[in-house]
Amino acid sequence: MAYFILVCSASNRVGRSQAPTGSPRDKENRMSAMEIGRKLVELSNAGKGVEAVETLYSDAIVSIEAQGSEEMPARQEGIDAIRKKNAWWYDNHEVHKAEATGPFCGHREDQFAVKFDIDVTFKPSGQRTQMSEVGLYTVLDGKVAQEEFLYLMS
Repeated sequence: MAYFILVCSASNRVGRSQAPTGSPRDKENRMSAMEIGRKLVELSNAGKGVEAVETLYSDAIVSIEAQGSEEMPARQEGIDAIRKKNAWWYDNHEVHKAEATGPFCGHREDQFAVKFDIDVTFKPSGQRTQMSEVGLYTVLDGKVAQEEFLYLMS
């Protein structure tokens, strides 16, 4: 199981009814998914994943990993849960190298993807691993409302 930390409802989709409301001025100043993606990649490559979470993520963020455990469930909701996930990641991993590439955008204006290549040692076991994963991000009202990580399985 890997978490790159930068790194709603019972369904995996973020619904419009869950969107926070704001003034028209707030809507004018919101960043687009492409702008958020560029900033996320920039902060990730600068080693500022915690800053990315604090500045780009919704308070109601949903994070979905491909795998989970009792200690670290695959699905987590809310900014406080993501902060705890970040703390767990940094407490348990020594990052030797991490590179974010993207953002990759498609036909949906509310989504982007980022590819992460990571060289990390899991501190409890001492096992060093190189891995790649893709983060699929959904933006709602100018903030990342959902992140889902997809792993290269062999």
